[in-house]
Amino acid sequence: MTEDEIRRNAFAMPIHNPAFPPGPYRFVDREFLIITYRTDPEALRKIIPAPLQFVEPIVKFEFINMPDSTGFGHYCESGQVIPVTLNGVAGGYVHSMYLNDHPPIAGGRELWGFPKKLGSPELRVHTDTLVGTLDYSDFRVATGTMGFKHRTLDHETVAKTLASPSFLLKIIPHVDGTPRICELVQYSLSDITIKGAWTGPGALDLHSHALAPIADLPVLEVISAVHILSDLTLPLGTVAYDYLA
Repeated sequence: MTEDEIRRNAFAMPIHNPAFPPGPYRFVDREFLIITYRTDPEALRKIIPAPLQFVEPIVKFEFINMPDSTGFGHYCESGQVIPVTLNGVAGGYVHSMYLNDHPPIAGGRELWGFPKKLGSPELRVHTDTLVGTLDYSDFRVATGTMGFKHRTLDHETVAKTLASPSFLLKIIPHVDGTPRICELVQYSLSDITIKGAWTGPGALDLHSHALAPIADLPVLEVISAVHILSDLTLPLGTVAYDYLA
């Protein structure tokens, strides 16, 4: 294999059989349970990376089921998103993500900088309740529940919310352990079709864990619970801020 062949084929590791394929990445029947809650503002301020700006003491805890995703197959994901602004642009800072499928873990970290770790999330309907759970190292760290399809939501409003910008702190080390890449990445979901959107009573229970510290942003009050069924595309991102420039 020549140097030119390496440069031409260098997309992801391992070069002869990458862990994930090139995009675009389309998701069909992607299902969300999003529980929005109020938390400790000082705890949020400690983890929001500048130049992102604190907005209000709010966290969105997400449980996501993805049964049909390009190159990634069927997997589930769970994590926390924090409302922020960057230069006056409102969006969400993705603080934590746990999922059960290696290709989107590798691709998410290497391409965009998603803060992905291996976990065991699940989203399912149990009798009259939509139930989201997250286990880490065989320990239940999160349980979210919502009354199943109590009230419908406006599809256009929900689509605009999903299309708002998201921000990621991408860190890739050099071979000596120093940061080779350290930047804020911005992306927005596109080609969104809302197949259903509902709200209802919701609850969220978080438990402390040394390696999945989601309870460091404690639940003080549940504000809303939303259930969404959608098709959408995850495009590649752009560099919004380079810490090493």
